[in-house]
Amino acid sequence: MRQTGFKSFNTIAKTMSIHYLNILNFFDNRNTNASAESFNAKIKAFGAQFRGVRNVGFFPF
Repeated sequence: MRQTGFKSFNTIAKTMSIHYLNILNFFDNRNTNASAESFNAKIKAFGAQFRGVRNVGFFPF
């Protein structure tokens, strides 16, 4: 990518060189952070449902 001369490819090449082990780990183990992202989405949806709650200390219960 670096030899093409396109500057936009430099960003991609830098990202790949920094994160290549994590990228390859996905193909080796099929590990993702999808469960953590799903849990965060559920928390945000819960918070949006109870918008306007006055007693913030009671909110987690």
